[in-house]
Amino acid sequence: MAANVFPFRDVRAAPDPVLQAGPVAHGSLPVPLVNALGSLEPLRWMLRSPFDRNVPVNLELQELLLDYSFQHLGVSSQGCVDHPVVLTEAVCNPLYSRQMMSELLFECYGIPKVAYGVDSLFSFYHNKPKNSMPSGLIVSSGYQCTHILPILEGRLDAKNCKRINLGGSQAAGYLQRLLQLKYPGHLAAITLSRMEEILHEHSYIAEDYVEELQKWRCPDYYENNVHKMQLPFSSKLLGSTLTSEEKQERRQQQLRRLQELNARRREEKLQLDQERLDRLLYVQELLEDGQMDQFHKALIELNMDSPEELHSYIQKLSSAVEQAKQKILQAEVNLEVDVVDSKPETPDLEQLEPSLEDVENMNDFDPLFSEETPEVEKPVATVQPVFNLAAYHQLFVGTERIRAPEIIFQPSLIGEEQAGIAETLQYILDRYPKDVQEMLVQNIFLTGGNTMYPGMKARMEKELLEMRPFQSSFQVHLALNPVLDAWYGARDWALAHLDDDEAWITRKEYEEKGGEYLKEHCASNVYVPIRLPKQASRTSEAQAPGKVSAAGGGGAGEQA
Repeated sequence: MAANVFPFRDVRAAPDPVLQAGPVAHGSLPVPLVNALGSLEPLRWMLRSPFDRNVPVNLELQELLLDYSFQHLGVSSQGCVDHPVVLTEAVCNPLYSRQMMSELLFECYGIPKVAYGVDSLFSFYHNKPKNSMPSGLIVSSGYQCTHILPILEGRLDAKNCKRINLGGSQAAGYLQRLLQLKYPGHLAAITLSRMEEILHEHSYIAEDYVEELQKWRCPDYYENNVHKMQLPFSSKLLGSTLTSEEKQERRQQQLRRLQELNARRREEKLQLDQERLDRLLYVQELLEDGQMDQFHKALIELNMDSPEELHSYIQKLSSAVEQAKQKILQAEVNLEVDVVDSKPETPDLEQLEPSLEDVENMNDFDPLFSEETPEVEKPVATVQPVFNLAAYHQLFVGTERIRAPEIIFQPSLIGEEQAGIAETLQYILDRYPKDVQEMLVQNIFLTGGNTMYPGMKARMEKELLEMRPFQSSFQVHLALNPVLDAWYGARDWALAHLDDDEAWITRKEYEEKGGEYLKEHCASNVYVPIRLPKQASRTSEAQAPGKVSAAGGGGAGEQA
């Protein structure tokens, strides 16, 4: 393989295994189920998603997703699911979404209890060393969006959380547009799945974006760092290998196919005309039998004014049907004659337009009809490609390696009027006193699949160095597994708090306090209950006008 040439792997999705629940899962204390409901949108438009970005909104599709999960976990969802469930939800999740999810879990699956948490907070506590400071800033960048979450004394400060509506999905779409504009001949081959493969395996975050672009202007740097993505191709000879006799035979076969096609069209038209003629003859019989009421009613349905018009139309239609029958017989005779020697019949005015259409269809069958048959066959061996087919099927990915992931730092690259990660981070820090800022920057934690680019940690350190005061300190940490640490953290939390009634929502609490109810814990959202204004009683409403008028009267008396 040549230098810097990489083939697309085009990995196929493998079906999930169906597991069998062991005896431990059905013991006296059921094992909790941890379902980190990831978005189905990487499957593109082929499947419907229950998510609007990262918030579940479609209850029916959510039920199908849970059925699939329980089935492959070896847990029967018929009747009830006798296991506690830990579910991740979006930061500052809408109450309606949580209410819908709780209703589905308790009413449909009959679970004993449920706990909700934020995926990035689970990842944060899974990576937190023992006896370490519980405060910090989480930068979580996923498939649809990026969140920056301040953690103070172990709890989420929801008032100062910020969200950037950019993630891996937008980066893949931007990379697809860049390469499709660069290679318009390979539009169909430049798919979103292949763009994600380039992002995951060939892209990186530039520590200094402008400086990195200057490096790519050097021919030697470009040649050493460009990644050539090889598209699948087949090298076919440029030219036809058919002889003159074979071309003539193909021409004859396709002419016969066109004649058969025209014959079927004539038969279909003849059948329709015959049915209409039978209808007209039936109406004429009504007139001859003296059934005048039914005759006039049928005449109105046919949109005719008089019996003479009906008779004239019957004569014309009868003549057209007879001519069509004669043409079908003539076409059957022509099929037995050599199509090369036979002369086409002279079309009348009615058949002129279909004949021109047939000529166009004949050219669509094979390009041979639009070319003249060569008298002398040319040797195929002399035809040589004018370019390298393998090189033609290569995508040269140069500056695109840094331009696509850069959008989370510079959303203006794709026309988004949003602040990037650095600006948003600075905005959040400015909302705290100096001592709290110093405490937060000592533990900046990166998690989520969109933070796995090489150079991400170095870029964050550079941005912090520019925004922080001179000689101030900070620390940036990257999750051990930015994709799966959220699940590991939820698993550890569930096992550690299995008997803690202060962390789980039971069915009784769901019925008493509603589906939007949330019990807070170290990895959860902040619960903000719905506060409806108290309605005044009817008695007070009835007394209110009298009090007003009395007050008004008293005022008037005093004035008098």
